[in-house]
Amino acid sequence: MLGAYQYQYRRRCRFLGAVAIVALIAALAAKAAPTAPSTLEELKAKLASASVGDRPHLCVQIAQLQLTETDKLYAGAQDEKAHVSLADVVTYSELARDYAIQSHKYQKQTEIAVRGMARKLTEVMHSLAHDDQAPVQDAVKRLDRVRDDLLMSMFPKGQK
Repeated sequence: MLGAYQYQYRRRCRFLGAVAIVALIAALAAKAAPTAPSTLEELKAKLASASVGDRPHLCVQIAQLQLTETDKLYAGAQDEKAHVSLADVVTYSELARDYAIQSHKYQKQTEIAVRGMARKLTEVMHSLAHDDQAPVQDAVKRLDRVRDDLLMSMFPKGQK
């Protein structure tokens, strides 16, 4: 039979253990919770101060945000603004490639993201009139070149 003090001690230990578990779960949930999506300007500011290893990921995020904007602009028949946004998609994809190859980080993720962007641009291209497709087709070709460069850096010929 337990004494009164032993009973209270065990009860307190169980309570503190439960509180610790709840606090740990809350901390993990807060850390895993998605943060608010960064704006384009915030990402560009981060890019300037980021290390070379972190830049591919930031460039891909910027390119994806620009791609979303490009799609909206083409859908809204604002072709001139869409061309500027499209140029940013390609520019930041190429920067992501360069930083990924230089740092040997995020190469696979960058290639996968660029493949998805090229696929999305192909869909956008097919929704445009034939006369308006040339800039988008050029952008898709440049993104394919980015993918090829990334694949060549990950899997160089002649090595086994």
